[in-house]
Amino acid sequence: MMTRFLHCCFSSRTLKAKPTLRDIMEKSPTKASPVKCESVQAEESRDTTKMPSTSNADISSENLNNGLNSSCSTPATNIIHNHDFSGGLHMWHTNSCDAFVVSEKAGYPEGLSAKLSGRYAVITNRKECWQGLEQDITDRVSTGSTYTVCAWVRVSGNQGVTNDVLATLKLEYQEFSVSYLFIGRTSASIDHWEKLEGTFSLSTMPHRVIFYLEGPSPGIDLLIRSVVVSCHSPSQFDSQGGTGPFFDGDENIVQNPRFDDGLNNWSGRGCQIALHDSMADGKVLPMAGKFFGSTANRTDNWNGIQQEISGRLKRKIAYEVTAFVRIFGNNVITADVRATLWLQAADLREQYIGIASVQATDKDWVQLRGKFLVNGSPSKAVIYLEGPPRGTDILLNNLVVKHAAKVPPASPPVIEDAAFGVNIIANSNIIDGTKEWFPLGNCNLSVANGSPRIIPPMAGDSLGAHQPLSGRYILVTNRSQTWMGPAQMITDKLKLYLTYQVSAWVRIGKQATRPQSINIALGVDGQWVNGGQVECSADGWHEIGGSFRIEKQPAKVMVYVQGPEAGVDLMVAGLQIFPVDRHHRFRRLKLQTDKIRKRDVILKFTASDSTTLVGSMVKIKQTENSFPFGSCISRSNIDNEDIVDFFTKHFNWAVFENELKWYWTEPQQGNFNYKDADDLLSLCTSHNIQLRGHCIFWESEAAVQSWIRALPKTDMMKAVQNRLMGLITRYKGKFKHYDVNNEMLHNSFFQDHLGNEIRANMFRTANQLDPQATLFVNDYSIEDGCDARSSPDKYIQHILHLQEQGAPVGGIGVQGHISSPVGAVVSSALDKLGILGLPIWLTELDVSSENEHVRADDLEVMLREAFGHPAVEGVMLWGFWELFMSRDNGFLVNAEGGLNEAGKRYVALKQEWLTHTHGYINEEAEFEFRGFHGSYQLQLVTPSKHKLVNTFVVDQGLDPLVISINF
Repeated sequence: MMTRFLHCCFSSRTLKAKPTLRDIMEKSPTKASPVKCESVQAEESRDTTKMPSTSNADISSENLNNGLNSSCSTPATNIIHNHDFSGGLHMWHTNSCDAFVVSEKAGYPEGLSAKLSGRYAVITNRKECWQGLEQDITDRVSTGSTYTVCAWVRVSGNQGVTNDVLATLKLEYQEFSVSYLFIGRTSASIDHWEKLEGTFSLSTMPHRVIFYLEGPSPGIDLLIRSVVVSCHSPSQFDSQGGTGPFFDGDENIVQNPRFDDGLNNWSGRGCQIALHDSMADGKVLPMAGKFFGSTANRTDNWNGIQQEISGRLKRKIAYEVTAFVRIFGNNVITADVRATLWLQAADLREQYIGIASVQATDKDWVQLRGKFLVNGSPSKAVIYLEGPPRGTDILLNNLVVKHAAKVPPASPPVIEDAAFGVNIIANSNIIDGTKEWFPLGNCNLSVANGSPRIIPPMAGDSLGAHQPLSGRYILVTNRSQTWMGPAQMITDKLKLYLTYQVSAWVRIGKQATRPQSINIALGVDGQWVNGGQVECSADGWHEIGGSFRIEKQPAKVMVYVQGPEAGVDLMVAGLQIFPVDRHHRFRRLKLQTDKIRKRDVILKFTASDSTTLVGSMVKIKQTENSFPFGSCISRSNIDNEDIVDFFTKHFNWAVFENELKWYWTEPQQGNFNYKDADDLLSLCTSHNIQLRGHCIFWESEAAVQSWIRALPKTDMMKAVQNRLMGLITRYKGKFKHYDVNNEMLHNSFFQDHLGNEIRANMFRTANQLDPQATLFVNDYSIEDGCDARSSPDKYIQHILHLQEQGAPVGGIGVQGHISSPVGAVVSSALDKLGILGLPIWLTELDVSSENEHVRADDLEVMLREAFGHPAVEGVMLWGFWELFMSRDNGFLVNAEGGLNEAGKRYVALKQEWLTHTHGYINEEAEFEFRGFHGSYQLQLVTPSKHKLVNTFVVDQGLDPLVISINF
């Protein structure tokens, strides 16, 4: 057996820091490229591979031309006209500054050294970082080609001070939108010419493409010697063996992926690595090829095998990762193996991206598969495998990282004979004794009388024609396990992609000494599916409701009722499972929405001669609905201008996904990180986006830093007070809402360690520090009927208890991580919570389905229920962009920017909830309409063609809104 070891280049590792990426460069479409001078870390572009800058400080001025010829040649394919300024400034243009060409023949102006021999352009009188020299290259570039850029630059100004010089593309589209593509940068000084390099390609063709150089601080002159932009053909790529910077998007960017070249390009991460053709006396052989690599001497779970892929990674491109892995040694037979991407920005900020995870074994190779996308342009990128416990080695046979294939859009599911509202449970009314039912386990089923004769309220609106219930129920006795209860097979009665509502009456026997949880469950090929839960006491019947959907053809489906402790009798009456007609409910919701989200408006026009206004044409266009629609966003997102563009166009509220959480702002005691939150705050403030603060504390022990968990009670209490003081004082007045202590129904870390008063104390202190902020409770599984711990009744009790302790609870957060939502179930929960008189927000809404049409339907259900409910005052999505959501198959926008069906549905609903109308001023010089609350633009055209443009706001109110408009 052949084995070769290689020591790793990472001998130690610090604790994984949460991503703190560099500042985003803000650019305005109204100028060529205005860049904040203090952050010339520019936005990089789609389809761009950043080339590392190369220092040429050792090139003397005497040999400069030779260096240019050898390092930055001028091929026949150079698309830059007058690239060396031999024609003066012909074809070049300045961006709000001045420029001239210097040569030996023309002489050297005062302030420029004659030692700078040769010909070059000087860009002077620069008052902004973005001012520089540009050339229109529209007719010389095309989509699908890769262009490489090489320019020689330096600066003139303060001695010894370096300034970044950037190469950028300005892309103008016919709809007057503008975007900027970063190409490359270099640090330039007054002492030497520096080479600036980079590449770019275009996925779509803009109306205009302008290349320009920019970057140095105001007052610093930019000097340019020559510029070469050349196109690299596929044959040139092939000659490079696919390993150079100009790789095809479909090529593997991992070098030596099958170890055919030994361990070249591979290294260990905190350990050693080895090359094998077999292991364990020939029992472990390669999955493919002749060799495989492995780790050796792993001492921590982050140790692994890695490869640096810097310079081969393109930003804003979705990559698919596949690998064959297994584990070996230390008597471990199964363990998670994870693929992780480590990124380091130019300012040394780090980011870890989890790509994929698989349960590996010591018996056979398994495939690890995942996707990732990089928003910024890191200076370093390393992909590695990690995960198993120390002493257990990771074996890797093949690693492929390539541009992910475009997935064709899914078709909407075809469902025939849906039979909406028809119950699929046989003998649901227990007319024929226990026929069609059987006991699950060694329990006994019998029939008794005395159950409710009415359909449970949640089912009443959705269920089709039906008879009153019989008053009979199934009594389950002799239960020795919690899962024992009545069951029925329903395999042949279910249709894929239909959403089913579940409803029943349930009760427990008097054997129970405390409340019991009851669950209607489905066994789908042995997998548990939750159909609804409720907590019951022995004092009466309780309604249970929920929903489910099956999206893959099952072999066997069983419904059963379970839950109470062993020895406790269970009673079930009127179990209904039926498909719901969502669009039927939508029609009702539209009428409800009209009542609560619109207002009658009377526009009264006045003029010196009001008779001249009669008959004038009025056009009303709503520019924004005032109802809050927001989303979470993370610091890494704002390095991607496409994400920022969608976010700022479609949301008027924001919440930070992690950046305000305690584990992020103070990962180690006294080590604070508010930079990421500050960056997000700056972005939102600049776009007039309101903010929710999520969250001050989180009761989940898994989300509490180890240093806090180790504190004694007195010190922990002090840390809590410091957290409140530090966070809220810093951001006083910035956040309209705060989630004070997240998920208190499900977790209790701080209450367990600091006592029952700590939660109310958190609310009181937060209110004292920022009285204007509305303080929310926030929890999950409130609205879907699937968790007995967080039913609406439990949530109400929780809020009332906090208020009794003096907590100024000002709002109710319903997270909304929901599957297969049914409007009647959601609305029932909102109705119950509404009795408290507090504003309700859906704070973390996401839905999930592999089929984007079904996902769109789920999203529409939730948005219409929220927008049509009088107690709901805002909706926040928990993300929208693929690969940047905590939940799979929940995204609205595909990784590379395409709007899927769920995204289209969201945009369409936002458009539906804008009022546009037109008509004529009546004889009373009035125009009446009914419109959604929000901002409006008015255009009036008189019969004599005089025009008036005005704006107004329709706020909430029951009475007609009268607005006077002077002409």
